[in-house]
Amino acid sequence: MLTRKQHELLRFINERLKETGVPPSFDEMKEALDLRSKSGIHRLITALEERGFIRRLPNRARALEVIKLPDSVSQGLGRSTPRFQPNVIDGDLAGTPKKPEPAVDLDTQAISIPVMGRIAAGTPISAIQTSSHSVSVPPDILTKGEHYALEVRGDSMIEAGILDGDTVVIRKTQSADSGDIVVALIDDEEATLKRLRRKGGSVALEAANPAYETRIFGPDRVTIQGKLVGLIRRY
Repeated sequence: MLTRKQHELLRFINERLKETGVPPSFDEMKEALDLRSKSGIHRLITALEERGFIRRLPNRARALEVIKLPDSVSQGLGRSTPRFQPNVIDGDLAGTPKKPEPAVDLDTQAISIPVMGRIAAGTPISAIQTSSHSVSVPPDILTKGEHYALEVRGDSMIEAGILDGDTVVIRKTQSADSGDIVVALIDDEEATLKRLRRKGGSVALEAANPAYETRIFGPDRVTIQGKLVGLIRRY
């Protein structure tokens, strides 16, 4: 699944390659997608590369190759791509039916919560908007409110005990204290799992791995979509 901006960028790169044989520059991509910075383009290109849609050619400046296109692009969309709804935990996204209340297993008293896709603990990736399946969790993990789960990809939180392949249990909330591990949405495009730090009027997203740098944003660029309350690991 690609976000609206990822769709737009992939289509723009593909059309420019077909027209001129040369990939667009970062400035051209930024202007075409109406983004505020080149860092946003870098994140989109990284996401497309990780998903296998494009490839960066080594030792050549601005060298991009389109490997494949999703069906909506390859069929030549003449209409606008549906707008990306960046709330990873709302069951009513994009008009989908409201999900049922969490089911309780009467034999084990485990509670079933929806798994809403993948979350990055490393380079930010897009979180899937709709539930893919459910996972059962012990009731003592859960607190008051609505909960969901996300599958972790990446190693930036290993010193907090969160490993690649773990499933994190998240309580839905739009607020968090400094020091909490949260699901943070950056620029309405990319979701990541990081420790929240508030520094004056800025928001810092801090990794738990010295190989990753702390990233600092203005408060209007980061939206909190949940707080970590538990973790599930399979061996």
